[in-house]
Amino acid sequence: MDKFSKIYIAGHRGMVGSAIWRALENKGYTNLIGQSSKELDLRNQQAVLNFFDKEKPEVVIDAAARVGGILANNDFPYQFLMENMQIQNNLIDSSLQADCQKFIFLGSSCIYPKLAPQPLKEEYLLTASLEPTNEWYAIAKITGVKACEAIRKQFGKDYISLMPTNLYGSYDNFDLKTSHVLPAMIRKFHEAKQSTGKGKQSTVTLWGSGTPMREFLHVDDMADAVVFALENQFQDNLYNVGTGTDLTIKELAELIQKIVGHQGEIIWDSSKPDGTPRKLMDVSKMTQAGWKAKIGLEEGIKSTYQWFLQNEDSFKEVKM
Repeated sequence: MDKFSKIYIAGHRGMVGSAIWRALENKGYTNLIGQSSKELDLRNQQAVLNFFDKEKPEVVIDAAARVGGILANNDFPYQFLMENMQIQNNLIDSSLQADCQKFIFLGSSCIYPKLAPQPLKEEYLLTASLEPTNEWYAIAKITGVKACEAIRKQFGKDYISLMPTNLYGSYDNFDLKTSHVLPAMIRKFHEAKQSTGKGKQSTVTLWGSGTPMREFLHVDDMADAVVFALENQFQDNLYNVGTGTDLTIKELAELIQKIVGHQGEIIWDSSKPDGTPRKLMDVSKMTQAGWKAKIGLEEGIKSTYQWFLQNEDSFKEVKM
């Protein structure tokens, strides 16, 4: 890949997109372009076509999506389905029409069936029903994977899909109404720690039973995987990206509690849904291709908490 190639990163201001931008800059790529959602509405087909006609990117990385946790997926099913399909369809089709030779589509491990064998292999896609709590987002992402596969098959272009496990890191979403489990825990434990003086610290209530198992990948590792995919030719169209190890939500909570320094009680609200029992990625295909994650979970959470502390003022206006 030429360091002067024009690379368009859709969603470059989000957690994933900004990490990819930093990773590419660090490797010497100098012709990066991005547009904020105010500058370019990716749901608008004509606006996206006009942008591609004007900028003529050679490579497109799709890190743009409407994202959120169980609560957000449950409250806004239509938006999670339709807006994500609009965004990715416009980007994929515009890339094809503009004759972009390389397209990297970022999805999610939620595309796999709820009760698929563990760890999750790429071949399990579309073999059984999805997890109901995020099926709207999953269905949208599956259509993106299949669109890239169809272009690869019909037109012979290097369009690939990377399916990350649960991501976290700098610039994560810490809004308790829409955030994922790890950043939500960081904020809850931090605010419980801050809410009491010298007396007993406030309790923290968390959703579910704490028994589901989850895998977490630092966003800087994800960005490194994208750069690796950019600089190499992959044989297949779909690759899982993760660490290949997981832990229970209870273990995650206790680790975050220790890092934050909260000493109060944890209460598990079992009336709330757990989601998929386990969601561990089989990352053997990426390993065989030559890429592995480098950042350990404790190290990653510590750096994420430090970023949270440095930016805490920007979250105060969105408390529950």
